[in-house]
Amino acid sequence: MNVGTLKVPGATLHHETRGTGPVLLLVPGGAGDAGLFEGMADLLAEAGHTVVSYDQRGLSRSPLDGPLGDQRVAEWSEDALAVLDAVSPDEPAYVFGSSSGAIVALALLAAHPDRVRRLVAHEPPLVELLADPAPYRDHFAEVRELHRTQGLGPAMARFSETPDGRKPERQHGELPASIRPMASRMAANMPVFLEHVLCPFSSSVPDVDGLRAAAGKLTLGIGRESAGQEALVGPSRRIAELTGAETVEFPGGHVGCVEHPAEFAKVLVSAMSR
Repeated sequence: MNVGTLKVPGATLHHETRGTGPVLLLVPGGAGDAGLFEGMADLLAEAGHTVVSYDQRGLSRSPLDGPLGDQRVAEWSEDALAVLDAVSPDEPAYVFGSSSGAIVALALLAAHPDRVRRLVAHEPPLVELLADPAPYRDHFAEVRELHRTQGLGPAMARFSETPDGRKPERQHGELPASIRPMASRMAANMPVFLEHVLCPFSSSVPDVDGLRAAAGKLTLGIGRESAGQEALVGPSRRIAELTGAETVEFPGGHVGCVEHPAEFAKVLVSAMSR
């Protein structure tokens, strides 16, 4: 694996590259970073790709030049473009985005369709696309306020619930070995995510016209075990309805790439070849 840095306006991005072949850019979401994909990156490289992952600005090893404020989808999508331009200047690339990283990837496709060969966007939590976004918008705002007033623990406990207070049916065990090295970085990133990413990203509105024009390059991913989590699966289905893009079922839930990396990588390779 080769590790490098890339200077972009306002930040310096840490990025990792492995393998040879057509570029596949992996865009992490939430409080994760490039390490989110550690379990499947080598498998994707073995499948014939130059696999590139990176830390989003302000998280982990990608420091900002100035003070931290609310982050913007458009700026993060330009970061993704800058990484693509650095590693694949002459050819469009495959792109996979997870969660808020899928929001970033969708913005990249809508703004720069010529730079994307195919995008697989897995469960972008774009709640404004839902029939009734208010409960989810209010839920995320409540999580942010709990973080401000009571701290990380109460905020994360509420974040793990549905807006009406139901506990998740799926119970997570210990962290997979592949992402344990990222755990301390993710813990340090969580306050940044809750304060400056969660609300502005989930409440953003994608460029549906741009996505419709590029729908032949777009696949929406839905986790097999995400049923009933409308903020996660509803937007994928709605984007598919609005654009005509296809949906593909992936193993696991919202972080299936961590839970089932080998099976997830296999489905991803198949989805990119459609």
